[in-house]
Formats: sequence, C-alpha cells, structure tokens
Amino acid sequence: MIAPESLSRWQSVLPFASSFLLIPLCWFCAWMGGWWVLLIPIVTWNAYTLLDNALGLNLENADPDTPEDALYWYRLLTPAWVPLQFLSLFGLIWYSTHSDHLSGWALFGLFFGVGVVTGTIGINYSHELMHQKSSVERWLGDILLAMVLYSHFRSEHLLVHHRYVGTPRDPVTARYNENFHAFFLRVLRECPPSAFRAEREKLAKKDLPWTDSSNPFWRYWVLQAAMVLLAIALGGFLGLVLFLLQALVAVWHLELVNYVEHYGLTRKHLGEGKYEHVLPRHSWNAAHKASNWLLINLQRHSDHHYKPNRRFPLLQNYTEDEAPQLPHGYAVMTTMALLPKMWRHRMNPRVRKWRAMYYPEITDWHPYNEGTTPMPR
Repeated sequence: MIAPESLSRWQSVLPFASSFLLIPLCWFCAWMGGWWVLLIPIVTWNAYTLLDNALGLNLENADPDTPEDALYWYRLLTPAWVPLQFLSLFGLIWYSTHSDHLSGWALFGLFFGVGVVTGTIGINYSHELMHQKSSVERWLGDILLAMVLYSHFRSEHLLVHHRYVGTPRDPVTARYNENFHAFFLRVLRECPPSAFRAEREKLAKKDLPWTDSSNPFWRYWVLQAAMVLLAIALGGFLGLVLFLLQALVAVWHLELVNYVEHYGLTRKHLGEGKYEHVLPRHSWNAAHKASNWLLINLQRHSDHHYKPNRRFPLLQNYTEDEAPQLPHGYAVMTTMALLPKMWRHRMNPRVRKWRAMYYPEITDWHPYNEGTTPMPR
C-alpha cells in the first residue's frame, strides 16, 4: 500500500507527467517535416510498449482514503494540459498553413500524430476531469472534448455508459465477435442520439423541455462551433481540414479504447429488463506500468466503474481472481483490435473462459452476443 505522504511529494507525479513531452515532440516534428512526423505515433504506440516490457507490471495500490490535499500535484496535471493542448493544436494549424516545407503527406502525417495526442491524452484527461465534482474541472473537460468535436461524449459517458455498461443499451460495450470497424461505425451512429436522449430525459424529470438553457448540448454546440471557426480563421480551408483530421483520429483512438475495455463482457440479465449491479468482472484491466503512466491509470478500469469519482492516482489494481486481465497494455491491444481475425484469436477464448468462470449457469449466450436482451426503459 502506497502511503499518502508518498503521494504528496511532487516527484511522485513525474512518471504520469511524461505525456507532457508529447507537446514539444509535436512542434519538433512540425519544424523538421518529412518522415520525422511519424515520431509521434511511434512514441505513443511503440515506445510505451517497449517500456511496458522492460518495467513490467505495477500491482501496488495507493491508500484509497488518501485526502485531497495529498494529491495536489496529481490534481494539477489534468487542468495544466488544457491550455497546452489548445495553444499547440491551433498554433500548429497556423504554423503548418503558413510554412512551405511541409508536403501534403507530411501535413497528413503531422496532424494524424496530433490526433493521436489529442485522443490518447486529451480525451483521456477530459475523462478524468468530467468525473470530478468541481464545475471548473468539468468545464475544462468540455473544452478538451470540443477540440475534437466530441462533446456529447461527456453526456453519453456519465449518463449512459456508467449506468448501462455491459448491456445492449450501452452503445460502447463491444459485443462478442463484433469487430472494431463495425463497432466504430455503430458508435458514431448511436452515441450522439443516445447522449441527447439521456439529457432530454433528465430535463423531463424536472418538467423542462430539451430547449432549456441548462441542457449542456447548447454549451457543446457553441464550444465546437468556436473551435471550427478558430481553425478557419488561423488556417483557412486547409486549417479546417487539418483540424477535422486530428479530431477524427482522436475519436478513433477513443473508441479503440472503448472497444477494448468491455469487449464481450456482459452483466447477467435478471429478467423484466433488470441486470445485476456493475462488478469488477465487467471491465478488462491491464497493470502494465508504463501504459498506466501515459493513460493516468485508465487501465485500472474496473475500479473506475466501482468508484467513478476516484482520482486516477487512487484507482486500485484488481487481481486475476477479481477481474479479467488483458495480455498486454492498451497500446498493443488497440493495435490488435484493428485486425479482427487476430483479435478474435486472442480475446474470444478469454471471453469464453470468463463466462465459464463467472456464469456457468448460463448455457445460451446468443442474446448477449447479439445484443437482443430486453432492456430497462
């Protein structure tokens, strides 16, 4: 158990702050151009995988009762990212559209890499911020999501995913045998209306129409429009194209992670549209040390669903007896998800083993596979 006094030291946050090195890396790649632009995905996809292999697993847990004061440096990390990403994203749009040393392919590679950063780090940090009680932190999370035109993710995640994870009503719970490419198209189609419906139902309980000013979608639309207009003002039509490219890549990365986190894991249907409570067994976990530094412990996903407001340094690790474990960190698993045959070869036996371990009484999994089980309304 990691003691609170150890967490209070500023040095303890440095491994998690390594993601901030990606900002100067983006600028270095933009300045160099050419094949250098490939450095960004190489570092995020490959370097951390090599570090995982070298450093192994982190099975230690911090004291979950650690007071907020002891987490000062950790709480500073996510808000500090917001202005840096904003200045870098729009600064790179201006720089790239006003420079003559970047070819069309270099521009594509550069903003593909920028999307890797805004998706892997930016959306992940917004995820941490949106779960906090502070309105300032939630606003900062909204700003990060607006930079990738995915503001509805906050409503969908808080009101739908956490409530319905592991059931057919949750769009981002990947079905057994569903390949990522089909999953991605389905999520893009289902999540925005699902999020809007959840906010509309929330307002209806207060006898308010969806058009009420308290509907966060008004904020989402204004913030996203502001980001689009700023990209155009700084870089014209090309600036808009580069902005949209990084947004698409960022969302693609987010949904790759969503695909991995709950693939094939379902909550038991109890009848009459009711399901068992969410348990640690309903999320895939990975204890790989370096990947958890980059993703601020997102891979300790079971504990996040158990305590959604728990700040990332306090998320607990679960053993193999308590929750299913991935064979690799997210960097490897998301790459594997792009290859459906390989993914099924590695993951389907694990899902079947999970089913036999936790639900030996269920003999017909077809409704769970196809997502046709009756849902609560």
